[in-house]
Amino acid sequence: MNKTNDKKKKTAKIIRNVLCSLSGLAILLTAWFFVPVTERIDLSSEGNNNTVRGVLITDLHSCYYGKNMKNLIKRVDKENPEIIFLGGDIFDDKIDDDNTEIFLEDISKKYKCFYVSGNHEYWSNRCSEMKEKVRSMGITVLEGDCETITVNGKVIDVCGIDDPTQLYEREFIGQLDEAYAKTSDDHYKILLTHRPERTDVYTNYDFDLIMAGHAHAGQFRIPFINRGLYAPNQGFFAEYINGCYELSNGSTLIVSRGLARESTRAPRFFNHPEIIVVDF
Repeated sequence: MNKTNDKKKKTAKIIRNVLCSLSGLAILLTAWFFVPVTERIDLSSEGNNNTVRGVLITDLHSCYYGKNMKNLIKRVDKENPEIIFLGGDIFDDKIDDDNTEIFLEDISKKYKCFYVSGNHEYWSNRCSEMKEKVRSMGITVLEGDCETITVNGKVIDVCGIDDPTQLYEREFIGQLDEAYAKTSDDHYKILLTHRPERTDVYTNYDFDLIMAGHAHAGQFRIPFINRGLYAPNQGFFAEYINGCYELSNGSTLIVSRGLARESTRAPRFFNHPEIIVVDF
């Protein structure tokens, strides 16, 4: 009887040790995938002398990146971008605006910045107020509009649309139509949008580059096949979650994994938060 009890105790101890080890590993992995990275995408042509560098930032959700947001600011500054693209959910509906405001106030003094709304800005019921804050910093808010700029001799049409959370489909299409109507065939045409999954609509327009976020890379990113376990508005094994995609009409779609950390209920796995540096 004693031998049986001893075996049970030893088995229970082994199980406890294994569970403790697995818990420790899970904590380490969670901490590791909490660390941000910089991803680089080069779309420039060989021998092109008027390459422009942009940084795509999405889904910040007002998360904390060091005192006065210095960790994120330094990461951006290191890349010496000419344009910053803010692809929605820069604010959050639960976390206060302080971190986002600190970050935007800094970068807006140094770079040309463009902003579009995300679903969480609308969910906060303060989207208009947030847009006014952004405008007050000199950042261009795009809501079915297009601004033409020249950088390094390259003429660029930067278009942007609101997140469709509170838009009828006709309003969503209307914003795209209105923005695209202001582009020119001989300009480099960019669409900044929060949603990556609306490729059925985006392919009706001749944008050279489309930039989006929203998917958080499916939160649990499946290695090797670059699919997300689950992404909003795409469901399980989501396709448009991370990196560069060529659409059927020849447009390039870039999707950022975003910067959300403490704002999410589930931890990120195989899915570092990121900024994307794109040369085009």
